Amino acid sequence: MRTLLLICAFLWGLASFGQSEQLAKSYYDAGQFEKALISYQKLYKSNKGNQNYFFRLIEVLQQLEQLDESERLLKEVIEQHGFPHYYVELGYNYLLKKDEIKAKEYFELAKTKIEERPAYAFYVAKKFEEHALIDYAAQVYERAMELKPGSNYNMQLARIYGEQQEVEKMFRSYIDFIEYNNTYINFAKRAFSEYISENPANENNKLLRQVLLKKIQSQPNIMWNELLSWLFIQQREYHKAFAQEKAIYNRQKESFRGILDLAMITMEENEIETATDIFDYIIANAFDSNMVLDANKNKLELQIKHADQKELKAIEKKYEALFEQYGLQAPTAELQLSYGHFLAFHLNEPIRAINFLKASLENQLSRFQEAKIKLKLGDILVFQERFNEALIYYSQIQQSLKNSAISQEARFKVAKASYYKGDFKWAESQLKVLKSSTSQLIANDALDLKLLISDNKFEDSTQTALKLYSKADLFAYQNKNDEAIALLDTILQNHKTETIIDQALLKQAQLFEMKGEFNKAEANYLRIIKDYKEEILADDAYYALAEIYMKHLGLPEKAQELYEQILFNHADSIYFVEARKKYRALRGDVIN
Repeated sequence: MRTLLLICAFLWGLASFGQSEQLAKSYYDAGQFEKALISYQKLYKSNKGNQNYFFRLIEVLQQLEQLDESERLLKEVIEQHGFPHYYVELGYNYLLKKDEIKAKEYFELAKTKIEERPAYAFYVAKKFEEHALIDYAAQVYERAMELKPGSNYNMQLARIYGEQQEVEKMFRSYIDFIEYNNTYINFAKRAFSEYISENPANENNKLLRQVLLKKIQSQPNIMWNELLSWLFIQQREYHKAFAQEKAIYNRQKESFRGILDLAMITMEENEIETATDIFDYIIANAFDSNMVLDANKNKLELQIKHADQKELKAIEKKYEALFEQYGLQAPTAELQLSYGHFLAFHLNEPIRAINFLKASLENQLSRFQEAKIKLKLGDILVFQERFNEALIYYSQIQQSLKNSAISQEARFKVAKASYYKGDFKWAESQLKVLKSSTSQLIANDALDLKLLISDNKFEDSTQTALKLYSKADLFAYQNKNDEAIALLDTILQNHKTETIIDQALLKQAQLFEMKGEFNKAEANYLRIIKDYKEEILADDAYYALAEIYMKHLGLPEKAQELYEQILFNHADSIYFVEARKKYRALRGDVIN
């Protein structure tokens, strides 16, 4: 019984002690330093071995400018223990008293203690950092690594060098640290990205490149090639990145990961020549037939994007040659999907595409392969405006693979098909479900379409403008861009007072861009900016027009002004990060 009472008393004491600590912290956080002082004095008195209580007590005394008392306590503790980080605190206390000579004396004394015990370095440097005395902190870390070569303070030094604007030293320290612990390579990339830009001539870019090249020469490691490849990608020098990725592959034959990632990046960036070279390299060197097939498919799809009618016929023969080589079975299902899309959307032969894909369904396919082919069949039927037949395929996918990503995509396509044929009520009911989709892309697309419908369905009882817009949207889907532009003109001329006008202007501008009519696109974007700058599409217009000025009209000054508008007036825009990066590059900022 007595033991039980002792345990209860002990636990009660711990709880009470914890509450006192929390109370002291709450006073401190609220800036109530007089009350915090009383609380920390009590805590320190009851537990003099607790350094956290001691240093917080010193800090409160300094906040209250009771510097003589904080000096007395520090000297008392130094006499008892002599730990060197107490010297740093005492030196800082002298700084607050405007006695720089005494302050320096104690800072130097703290540094000399490292000579005796290098293990103290971390605590001493950390205390210097707490008081923004980063030059002293760097000296401590550097000396500790000289005295004890096994110690590694490169991460701490990298951070300090960044603050000191010693960029080359910072790069070297991060690189030395990831050599010691390669799990931090992505952390290093994030840190580097704060200092470099897309411009290869940027001084920081050149410094990082030099540091990495020296490392490759002196201590060969594929990590340095990987980082150099990453740097070249940031600079959009994809051919140089490819050279590094080949060097990595030649030393580590089991992985094509870096080359495959670079292939996708160059494909998205429309770097046709480099992307084609990469796909050719994969086709020539990969042992995995699936990888070879995928590379062939991606290469053909890249060529399709930039082919004329004569070249499209040559591409068709390349598809046929691949089917002859690899067969029309489950392993080529992705290639068959690509071919079906090619027939319908590029050769404008939807009947042939449908027959081909229906034949593909006769193969022994996985449920997901079958679902993807049905999804494509539905897309082609929508292309033909055979909406009810398309809905059958989309519904089959939802039934066979409930709650999967492809099932959610099928539901979105049901909504889109209903929207195309003017059944806005049913489309909206499907879109409500998709707002919480696990796929962020589908959820965003669903929200955009739902807002379009809900914002415009009550303009008039016949929903004329919305029906015209959905028809124009369908024309665009069918690659009938001229018809879509003409129909959008009808909306702009005959429905000038309705809320759909800014949406029609944006859609038409995007179609003008696809046709290479950039001056017409510019006029639309400028009208949105002038007349609808308070609406939700304003940031889309600012960013799209800035990109036209940069990439097609050669007007970087105007582009800079538009990026600036996004930064100052649209902080929640999805374009904010890219706009900031491009704005800073155009302004010629020296990064950090």
